[in-house]
Amino acid sequence: MAQIKEALVPDIGDYTDVPVIELLVQVGDRVDKDQGLATLESDKATMEVPSPFAGTVREIKVKLGDAVSEGALVAMIEVDGDAQAAPKAKAEPTAAKAEAPARAEPAAAKPEPAKPTASETRSPPVAFSADTVLPASVPYASPSVRVFARELGVDLAQVKGSERGGRIGKADVQAFVKAALAGGAGAPVAGGNGLNLIPWPKVDFAKFGEIERRPLSRINKLSGANLARNWAMIPHVTQFDEADITEMEAFRKRLGEEQKDVKVTPLVFLIKAVVAALQQYPAFNASLDGDELVLKKYFHIGIAVDTPDGLVVPVIRDADKKGLLALSKELAEISVKARERKLGPADMSGGCFSISSLGGIGGTAFTPIINAPEVAILGVSKSQMKPVWNGKEFAPRLLLPLSLSYDHRVIDGAAAARFTAFLARALTDLRRILL
Repeated sequence: MAQIKEALVPDIGDYTDVPVIELLVQVGDRVDKDQGLATLESDKATMEVPSPFAGTVREIKVKLGDAVSEGALVAMIEVDGDAQAAPKAKAEPTAAKAEAPARAEPAAAKPEPAKPTASETRSPPVAFSADTVLPASVPYASPSVRVFARELGVDLAQVKGSERGGRIGKADVQAFVKAALAGGAGAPVAGGNGLNLIPWPKVDFAKFGEIERRPLSRINKLSGANLARNWAMIPHVTQFDEADITEMEAFRKRLGEEQKDVKVTPLVFLIKAVVAALQQYPAFNASLDGDELVLKKYFHIGIAVDTPDGLVVPVIRDADKKGLLALSKELAEISVKARERKLGPADMSGGCFSISSLGGIGGTAFTPIINAPEVAILGVSKSQMKPVWNGKEFAPRLLLPLSLSYDHRVIDGAAAARFTAFLARALTDLRRILL
């Protein structure tokens, strides 16, 4: 007679009341020993509940969203004949030894493989959101594939599985990302309902005239993917202002005449002014980490540099501890390294706030894209001489356009207006930078 046994949640370490985010089997499915029955996910780990024996699933005792702990009943499984025989062999002598003395030792049962511990099945920490892990229909994928997809920002509901039973594998996620980067699909953001973009249009441009195809540079590919993610995931708002830099520019020119071996550009004054503004408004020198805001006590400023291969953002560290001349030398050095393709990962990591200056080219204003995980970026356009009313008359003043893009989840409009106003005052009166 078939025997039905309980499949329980094994030892999962110190975790209790862990949500069930996926049911990997249905009633009537045949399962192998150690095959996953359900997927659990805490705030720090994702793990599968393995079947302790082979057989057929007769009942499922949990549902999506249930909170379970060690020993909780997950399913009732009708075990295979071989699985039933194994325990009997341990308790009774074999038929061949039925007539042996009662004290004869029974045949040794084959030891079961050790079950994986919670630490062995634990995956890298991932952010937990009930809205994303408890949908009405959960895609069929292993915990490791789910973590992999989240790291790439892919919504598994949009990915078609190629493995047995429609299960989604790593290769399927990678193929989806490649198609998205090639314009074949929009890669929806994990943690929402997806962007649900229609496919990128396929056009035979040669039908309309002569064309030339040129491959994207590696920098274009990497920065393009990052910019698309940042624009899609961060609610951008841009605050515009103007700074009167008449006196600053006069001082910069005098300083440049005195320092023949160092080129002093307006950008170094902007760096010092930004540092002063970040010290005054710490929320701009921060990053979002889940439900927490990480406020940084250091001041590393990223500078967007235009190179023949594309845009790169090297970082000037501890800008608060360096003077104008030291910043000028370092800025010149990193600009040369960027154009000669000699920047290393350490040169472009750890930034707190970025500056993108187009002042040497032109334009009146623009909306720079925030460089995640930063929460703001300053865009600078070309300065112009304009008539400004001083209370008695219009006087010519050199005005510098400022464009501050900020993450509206962290910063509101009033704070952004105060930040740009402070920045403008600091550039107008350099004594504020020194304070």
